[in-house]
Amino acid sequence: MKHFAFFILITTGWHSALAQNSHELIFPDSAGWNILNENEELSFQIKTGNPEKRAVFTIEGPDGLGIRFDTLGNFRWKPSFDLVDRIAKTKDITVIFQATWADGKRNRKPITFTINHVNRPPVVEELPVFYAKQSTRNSYQISSDYVYDPDGDPIVFKPELSKMPEGSVLSAQGQFTWSTSRSQFNSLKNNPLTIEFQVQDQPDKAETTGHLRLAQTQQDLAPEILIVPGDSLFVIKEDETINLKIYISDPNGDDDVRSGSFIASDKRISLNNLKENTPLQYEFTWTPGYDFVEEVQKSLRVEIVFFALDKTNNRAEKKIKIKINETENLVEKDAHQYQKYRDNLIDAMFLIRDLDANQKRLSSDYRKAKKGKRNRSIVNATFGATSGFSPLMFQPDQAKIVGGVSGTTVLTMGTLEAADVIGKSKQDILDKIKLSIDIRNNIQAAGDDFARRFALKSSRREANFEKEIDKLRLIMNDQKLVLLELDAEDKGIRRAKISSKDIKKVFLDFSEE
Repeated sequence: MKHFAFFILITTGWHSALAQNSHELIFPDSAGWNILNENEELSFQIKTGNPEKRAVFTIEGPDGLGIRFDTLGNFRWKPSFDLVDRIAKTKDITVIFQATWADGKRNRKPITFTINHVNRPPVVEELPVFYAKQSTRNSYQISSDYVYDPDGDPIVFKPELSKMPEGSVLSAQGQFTWSTSRSQFNSLKNNPLTIEFQVQDQPDKAETTGHLRLAQTQQDLAPEILIVPGDSLFVIKEDETINLKIYISDPNGDDDVRSGSFIASDKRISLNNLKENTPLQYEFTWTPGYDFVEEVQKSLRVEIVFFALDKTNNRAEKKIKIKINETENLVEKDAHQYQKYRDNLIDAMFLIRDLDANQKRLSSDYRKAKKGKRNRSIVNATFGATSGFSPLMFQPDQAKIVGGVSGTTVLTMGTLEAADVIGKSKQDILDKIKLSIDIRNNIQAAGDDFARRFALKSSRREANFEKEIDKLRLIMNDQKLVLLELDAEDKGIRRAKISSKDIKKVFLDFSEE
């Protein structure tokens, strides 16, 4: 019999553990399964602890990522090449998976995917023909309109020396220079040349081969400025950075270029935003900032004229326009909205705690009221003709004050309900207990819904966030609370000591994002 009882205990414990794990979400268990590269496909199916109980799966937070996920738990994702910044190298993306069963139970689990950047080689398109001049230093800057890196990596040009004409040089920045002799120039008329070079990105050093065709020309070209990107109008937000590369070319050679600069219509754009990499290559980088456009303006346009001067003061100009749209400071807004999210849940948590403590006091009062007949008595004494009191009714040290007693005295003892004696009935206490339970349940349900709906920062940016706060506050400010006579206290000190872990104990779906 002892062995049989032990077997029953183990079996019961096993069934209990199985019931607890039946709503568990099961993901792939291989090491690094949630780490993948750009353009690499990841697919799996979520399972539960009890496959016989069918669950409906949903996902939160994959907007704009191209994730495909169905209600059966099938997940498929191929991150795009532009998802991870080349500097950061990796990017963590968190989504929340949820399973819901027919009995109303559900389970949520956040999963963080780590995406690694994948380097792509530079792109070299067909280049325009380079027309060389006779007996002069010809200069040609290979434009990033035709040669660029799709990941935005810095690129370096490497010439094939065996295929370069005599006297020509291709710099690491893609500037081709060639001082042609008379014989070289004459041979170009009937035999154009094609040079070959390599474009290498940094720091991964992936290479692509490019070709540049050289031909003869009779034109004397004026100085030119090439701006990359080549748009004339740029539209940006206040928190965006505009980055322009300015290439200066001169038909008379690099030495003929004296300087390059710009003039802006708005004096807040400083000359320090233009960086000279070489005398022929500049980089303009500028971020307006959240205070650049006033709220009443909504947008503001500025004009910038880039110019280059050669040694004879010949001037080349190129003008661009920038439209800056007024932008909300999302970093500050997200922090502010999260503080509202957290503070309101803390208030709800405090109120739940106060209601729980008050309910314990009410339960104690109710038990005392039920014991009133056994523990409370009323003494009623009626006196007739009395000239003194018996020492039996006083403390021993006071007995000397009374000389004696004559006449008649009637003493009556009875019992009453204790609650009736103090002015409160058992029914009043019971009504307050029921009211306290109803209010607490309403606050708990509203707090759980609020914590779940606005767990992601993107949801707190929606317009209905403020309305839902008002709804939650309305439930917490139930007019019937005054009937419970809760203790009023300053919760400022208590609030400072509350951690996110404390909030999560009361509202399971609370998020620290």
